[in-house]
Amino acid sequence: MIIGVPKEIKNNENRVGLTPAGAMELVKNGHTVYVQHTAGVQSGFSDEEYVEAGAKILPTIEEVYSIAEMIIKVKEPIEPEYSLIKKDQLVFTYFHFASSEPLTKAMIESGSVCVSYETVEEADRSLPLLTPMSEVAGRMSIQQGAKYLEKPLKGRGILLGGVPGVAPAKVLVLGGGVVGTQAAKMAAGMGADVTILDISMKRLRYLDDVMSANVNTEYSNEYTIRKHIKNADLIIGGVLIPGAKAPKLITKDMLKDMRPGTVVVDVAVDQGGCFETTKPTTHQDPIYIIDDVVHYSVANMPGAVPYTSTLALTNVTLPYAVQLANKGWKAACADNEPLKKGLNVINGDVVYPAISEAFDLPLKDVETYLN
Repeated sequence: MIIGVPKEIKNNENRVGLTPAGAMELVKNGHTVYVQHTAGVQSGFSDEEYVEAGAKILPTIEEVYSIAEMIIKVKEPIEPEYSLIKKDQLVFTYFHFASSEPLTKAMIESGSVCVSYETVEEADRSLPLLTPMSEVAGRMSIQQGAKYLEKPLKGRGILLGGVPGVAPAKVLVLGGGVVGTQAAKMAAGMGADVTILDISMKRLRYLDDVMSANVNTEYSNEYTIRKHIKNADLIIGGVLIPGAKAPKLITKDMLKDMRPGTVVVDVAVDQGGCFETTKPTTHQDPIYIIDDVVHYSVANMPGAVPYTSTLALTNVTLPYAVQLANKGWKAACADNEPLKKGLNVINGDVVYPAISEAFDLPLKDVETYLN
């Protein structure tokens, strides 16, 4: 198979879809890998390293899309890329379709085959290709939240861990999944007073067992959320419904109950966000303020730490990429149930239920393509 790795063009997206090690693995399996010039530089990988691994370098993004049968990316294609994607071309990347109707319609019109990292799902409902980026984003949410709590950056002027004789900041974490767990772990390590809310008692029992003494767990409902936001200094949104829009747990009217300078970090922004006032921002312009509440909702948080993120991502995506290349997408998805769930749009048909529901589009049974 001919595989293309374009350079990411989303604002401040510094990751790359394939490392030189990944390119070597695909070449070793008999495939041809084309990498766009300087695609890996921001992640710490030079063109020379890709060439040494057996890949070929192409100067432009147009040439990469034109020659490739499979595209391996990090972020969803953005508007300048829509016209480059061809019928039957396999695109393997994060899509987050349910949060963008224009992207969904563009991929339907392209006739391509879209396999989404974020909906590849194991039997235990874990999301193996989303997990490493959720780990990075969860940890970064505290790093960023602590920074924006500083007064010059419009926060309350609070040190997350406090000091002897002064109470630490109160951190509220919505969701006890991968993002929430990593956020709570980082916040607790910095000495904050942390509360995790979730609707799974099984998960809350687990977190109660493994977290340090400065982390409390509570069952999540609107009453509990409204109670905690009045005193929280930093609120992390980490709620995810696989492939679907995130639920709006904090509404605009709740902002007036928060203290001026409270910081909210919405890690669920890629899926529409779990705060009603969330709108995607960039690393270049990361925050905005509504009702004196500082909102941080960068849609590609891991892109700020591309070396760590690229390695963490390709550790998990490469085995699936090899299967797709070796067998072709139909056989690979028929043989691998988790990978089958990654199929979102095929040749103009929506085959993932959450996308169909989000935009009221016809749903086609994925099996009609695999049998």
